[in-house]
Amino acid sequence: MDLFSASHDEIDIGLPLASRMRPQTFEDFIGQESVAGAKSFLRKMIQSDKIPSLILFGPPGTGKTTLAQLIAQTTNSKFEKINAVTSGISELRKILESAKEQLKFYRTRTILFIDEIHRFNKSQQDVLLPYVEDGSVVLIGATTENPFFEINTPLLSRCRIVQLQGLSIENIKTVLKKALTDNVKGLGNYELICDEEVLDIIADFAGGDARVALNLLEQSASLANFTTEKHISIDILKPIIGDKIQRYDKNGDNHYDTISAFIKSMRGSDPDAAIHYLARMLVAGEDVNFIARRVVICAAEDVGNADPEALNIAMAAAKAVQFLGMPEGRIPLAQAVTYIATAPKSNASYLAIDQAICDVKSSNSGLIPVHLRDAHYKGAIKLGHGATYKYPHDYEGSFVEQNYLPEELKNKKYYNPTENGFEREIKKRIENLWREK
Repeated sequence: MDLFSASHDEIDIGLPLASRMRPQTFEDFIGQESVAGAKSFLRKMIQSDKIPSLILFGPPGTGKTTLAQLIAQTTNSKFEKINAVTSGISELRKILESAKEQLKFYRTRTILFIDEIHRFNKSQQDVLLPYVEDGSVVLIGATTENPFFEINTPLLSRCRIVQLQGLSIENIKTVLKKALTDNVKGLGNYELICDEEVLDIIADFAGGDARVALNLLEQSASLANFTTEKHISIDILKPIIGDKIQRYDKNGDNHYDTISAFIKSMRGSDPDAAIHYLARMLVAGEDVNFIARRVVICAAEDVGNADPEALNIAMAAAKAVQFLGMPEGRIPLAQAVTYIATAPKSNASYLAIDQAICDVKSSNSGLIPVHLRDAHYKGAIKLGHGATYKYPHDYEGSFVEQNYLPEELKNKKYYNPTENGFEREIKKRIENLWREK
């Protein structure tokens, strides 16, 4: 059965639950509001039937094929679809030439949807280029791989990249609950009872993939349907998920215990423990951005200037996770975690800023010294602003002693470098520069 042409009333009950529950309208399209929400650019282009060539990029089960289906249902253009795994270059050329004729003789556009477009090799992708370039076809390519790596640059430059994100836990739970109550496409007729904890575990385990979640629910429902209670419980779910089931409630104690152990292991310079807790969180489906933020914080708070490179590596890992997605994102995360765990430690910068904030909030911080005030406006000189300021680069070593703190905080020390790692050198430099202080 062609899911692209199936209406709500034509859904085959013999299809897998994930196929039956595929959204038929934008209102049912859950979790991609920024991409296909009512006010989004793409939604407006689809509704006006002025769709540009697109590359739909995102993890499995995030709605790439569904979005293509919704476009097929909305557009007045001729809609063609192929899968790059099963289609060869001869089939591709036939569709492209037909599209060219449709446009020339009938003024009808052709939208070509290519699922798993990254499976096409360079020569196959090159065939598409002139047809996309002259407007014979509007290309919609779907890929789970980074298009900047897998799609030819000339073709990519003529397409708008639309990135779909993995669905949130709540998004997936919404999908599961709809499947449990839908009497037409879902499991509503079975009148099953499903524990909230089961939904949480399935949503966690799915890792942002609605298809995985619905497959697990369908398997669980099949087992529960043979019981008297028709109850989808943890005991029903266990044999399906097996050893991978995680007691990891993202809103509960285990969540906070795990992230606490993770941070303390990095702070305590135990790379093996830090990697272990990282693995726990990844297997449980923890938000990788949440993990990356904690790694960045640890680099700044616990390593600091003892190894300034730690923050660079942590930030690079956080950006790499966004760039690569999962599962590849686990690799730069692991690199950053092991680097931070084995780096020398100092919280001197962390203590310095907190003490300074405390002083600013609780006491009279005084006025900014006159010689440091802005002198780049008319009348500043009359007020004496900047008049006695000494420009450090005019002096040997680009340093000259002068007071920078307000008079009320004169000689106050916030930053006290340790003897650890690079901070030892920082301490020596400060002591040499400010000997009298």
